[in-house]
Amino acid sequence: MTPEQQKKQNLRLALILATIVAAFFIGFIVRMVYFGG
Repeated sequence: MTPEQQKKQNLRLALILATIVAAFFIGFIVRMVYFGG
């Protein structure tokens, strides 16, 4: 695997993790709003 491929794979992994974190965070905020915390 070339360093370029490694970088692309790392970027994709970071994007996936960021998306998961964002989804959890948004879900938490929605729950706080709907159920009054």
